[in-house]
Amino acid sequence: MDLRDLYQDIILDHGRSPRNFRVLTEPSHFAHGHNPLCGDKVSIFLRLEGERIAEVSFEGKGCAISTASASLMTEIVLNKTLAEAEALFGHFHGTVTSDTASELPDALVEDGERLQPLAGVKAYPARVKCATLAWHTLEAALKGGGLPVPVKTE
Repeated sequence: MDLRDLYQDIILDHGRSPRNFRVLTEPSHFAHGHNPLCGDKVSIFLRLEGERIAEVSFEGKGCAISTASASLMTEIVLNKTLAEAEALFGHFHGTVTSDTASELPDALVEDGERLQPLAGVKAYPARVKCATLAWHTLEAALKGGGLPVPVKTE
């Protein structure tokens, strides 16, 4: 099997069966993200315990790349410190937007490698926003902190 085929299979698997796809009932942080160019929407829900991400989930509607990126992200940042999550975001963003991704500490290298299936979007600039939407929304949730989650009335 070609490496690109393996990467495509990983993206399709996470796109069809996303992990952590749910609303946390009592998040400490959350944010909504929207890519108006393609219509992708994502909401990220977090529960922090001190400086550690104790729970993370998402919901939304988007293309396979957007959904797979959110799914992989939630798996990878779970139980990470805020500094580790920030380092992973910087590394991932560099991987998909430039030729120089930031170096990761040894403890995070394996997590960075798990994001490689999404690196191919760099060749398709319109798809970079799909891959980074969940990460930017995670960053907004962490910076906005403690925002109340609107209650659904339906």
